[in-house]
Amino acid sequence: MSADTLAALSLLTPHAVRERAHRILEAGLADRLEYFRIDLRRLEQAADFTGAITCAAYPSLEIPFHSRWRHFVVDGDDRWKTITETAHWPSVAARARAEFDLAIVSVLLDAGAGAIWRYRDGATGRDIGHSEGLALASLAMFRDGLFSARSGDRLRADASRLSEVTITALIDGLQAGPNNPVPGIEGRADLLRRLGRAALEAPSVFATDDAPRPGGLFDHLVRRAPDGRIAAATILTEVLKHLGPIWPGRIALGGVPLGDCWRHPAIRTGDATDQLVPFHKLSQWLTYSLIEPMERAGIAVIDVDALTGLAEYRNGGLLMDTGVLALRDQAEGSRDHEVGSTLVVEWRALTVALLDRLAGLVRQSLGRDARVLPLAKILQGGTWAAGRAIARQLRADGLPPLQVISDGTVF
Repeated sequence: MSADTLAALSLLTPHAVRERAHRILEAGLADRLEYFRIDLRRLEQAADFTGAITCAAYPSLEIPFHSRWRHFVVDGDDRWKTITETAHWPSVAARARAEFDLAIVSVLLDAGAGAIWRYRDGATGRDIGHSEGLALASLAMFRDGLFSARSGDRLRADASRLSEVTITALIDGLQAGPNNPVPGIEGRADLLRRLGRAALEAPSVFATDDAPRPGGLFDHLVRRAPDGRIAAATILTEVLKHLGPIWPGRIALGGVPLGDCWRHPAIRTGDATDQLVPFHKLSQWLTYSLIEPMERAGIAVIDVDALTGLAEYRNGGLLMDTGVLALRDQAEGSRDHEVGSTLVVEWRALTVALLDRLAGLVRQSLGRDARVLPLAKILQGGTWAAGRAIARQLRADGLPPLQVISDGTVF
């Protein structure tokens, strides 16, 4: 294995995400960043706001992990649970594969819906936007067998079908149109096709116990849990290694695609990873979402706090809207920014690092420790909801304070 390949693999970990994000935070605290200033005095205000939002949503502080499964619940109605009550899987593993299929497809479709798009929910008649709407749309497509190659088994996503997903199918499933646009819909369709091809091309990972399908990753992970336990960081690394080829037009090193990894001049390493800053936002969101299917199948997921906060616009927006982060040039707030721009990379890295500090303050204010309130629960309680709430308080359209151009594969 070449030195470049080893260097690339070192970036496919939550440790690399956290370590490099904190290095950028250190540069910011020394006032050496180009785009942002940091006011740590405002972090307590952000923590208090997050704590209040958390208590309002979860008065008992019995908070589930931040994951895609939360978005399948509408007004207390768990749509996935209802579907499973009439499903007939032959084994626990078969159910887990189906849940992996659903989580992977749904997360890959969850790259931001924009301010306009809404999904008309057939059960309630409500128009639902954002991640919740995308979740319900993906669940309906999955339930109706859009991704299945077997007429008698709709609750699956076969690689052969995914590799042929059309934009038209997604437009129909997402109820998109000229008056209901979904940003980056072409990118989402391409991502699902790439997912299908990746599963077809790696049968030793995705087809050991069934036909090639994303859910085959469950069997692959079980083989890495011989004692019935697996670390969350291991799940993320395996997700990044085996789903890495699906990310289009990104940085590769030593033949290894780095996915959600970008450049920032504050990171100086003197080796092949110089300036590289990994985030793996969708992959970490997916990893959080794979924990529950693993545990339902009897595999304990340990060290969940090794994962990081998610470098996305609700968490980052919370920090800007509470004044923890401030643009040096306020005019940048009225411009659209490419996801790989130094400004956006800086914002996202500061978000990851400051979420670690914010989590400690939230625990302190709520009188709980990290064992009871791990980061995954603070995100759910939590920072993501607080970011949305304060955006709605400050702006009529509820948009985040910084606009990032989406291709449907990052946010």
